[in-house]
Amino acid sequence: MEHAVLGGGCFWCLEPVFRALAGVQDVQPGYCGGHVPSPTYQQVCGQDTGHIEVVRLRFDPAKISYRAVLDVFFGIHDPTTPDRQGNDIGPQYASAIFYLDDHQHQIANDARAQAQTYFDAPICTRIQAAGDFWPAEPEHQDYYRRYPDQGYCRFVISPKMAKFRQRYAHLLDSSQ
Repeated sequence: MEHAVLGGGCFWCLEPVFRALAGVQDVQPGYCGGHVPSPTYQQVCGQDTGHIEVVRLRFDPAKISYRAVLDVFFGIHDPTTPDRQGNDIGPQYASAIFYLDDHQHQIANDARAQAQTYFDAPICTRIQAAGDFWPAEPEHQDYYRRYPDQGYCRFVISPKMAKFRQRYAHLLDSSQ
């Protein structure tokens, strides 16, 4: 198994997308890139810890490659808006790829360069060494599945999931 750590806006939006991919065994929302050990959601939202909301994936590279994971990542959020995804604004919503080794670093750079060909504005996705990952609190785990009728889920995540399922049908886990 391999891991990937990705930030592309609210982790509530990222988690269900990556859970739906064939080959992804686990997705855990959390925080990465900051300077405060074991931050809380409130601290991260306070915007002074340096953390980004991320998901950490555990995936089987025989079923989905790291590059395919990154292609989905660039396709499901706007990597051209610094510290923002839609109405979610702040440094905790930055677009970021936290690489775990030199191989991931190279693939991330290549994926970002390729993705740039699809955007008119410059991609601002950060690519940086992972450092510590801190799991989000239990109430943020599997949020979309547990609260599908909550307003944010209905009006932000559900439409994003519908577009994702249509665009990436060939990569979906058929058991979901």
